[in-house]
Amino acid sequence: MTKIVASDQSLLVASLDPPAAPSVGRTVGLRELFEVHAPYVWNSLRRLGVRASDLEDLTHDLFIEVQRHLGDYDSSRPVRPWLFGFAFRLASEHRRRAFRRYEIQASPGDEGVDAAALPDEQLAIRQDRRLVLQALEAIDLDRRAVFVLYEIDGEPMSEIARSLGIPVNTAYSRLRLARTEFANAVKRLARKDGAR
Repeated sequence: MTKIVASDQSLLVASLDPPAAPSVGRTVGLRELFEVHAPYVWNSLRRLGVRASDLEDLTHDLFIEVQRHLGDYDSSRPVRPWLFGFAFRLASEHRRRAFRRYEIQASPGDEGVDAAALPDEQLAIRQDRRLVLQALEAIDLDRRAVFVLYEIDGEPMSEIARSLGIPVNTAYSRLRLARTEFANAVKRLARKDGAR
């Protein structure tokens, strides 16, 4: 399993089995949070539209912000929605600043796939991953956050609403709209790919 681990001043991707997730209600330190949840944060930022070239820096920045607010964490609650709240705010801020940047964006899905898969399976996996990431890009960021937390991460709606600071009914409404936007984007992208 791919895991992001801390080095002196940067993040490295290493192939290791992650340690077990800390149980709810137990106090955890920043190092343990990082070791267990850095891959989740990395993927969350990517799903929220952060460019591949910025993922390492923003993951690092997120854990610096987490360190500042570690005392605010209620250890009786799940940690992933809390971390996703940081990721959402950081991705939102990053997107607002991104219009000033002139870098060339790497295409979504430029990451490794299972080497044990056959070449045609690897291609299908890359195409599916690219389709999902492109479809996620079509969803408004506020709705995308709810969609990712609920549909991909499997978090309960009450935790999603709490971590994003919105009413539960608003979260359900955003999920409904995001599902429609996602389905429409997948259809549009599939037609576009079929036309090539």
